[in-house]
Amino acid sequence: MAKTLIEIKQGLECQVGRKLKLKANGGRRKTIERQGILAETYPSVFIVELDQDENAFERVSYSYADVLTETVEINFLEERNKSMI
Repeated sequence: MAKTLIEIKQGLECQVGRKLKLKANGGRRKTIERQGILAETYPSVFIVELDQDENAFERVSYSYADVLTETVEINFLEERNKSMI
């Protein structure tokens, strides 16, 4: 697991365009699981375009701090390689 915000950002930048599954803390013992594609990275946040069949809205954004504090867990989906950030 990456230890700094810069390492998390660099790790996500090279994964843009890949399918992922994310698990986010929704508060009050609620966990949200979504699938989509890592669309863009910005200096403070990253954007995930969600699968329209499963979700009511198109895009969500999370900060790199969410990944660092484990509020958001990202698993990239591939047949051969499964990597976790």
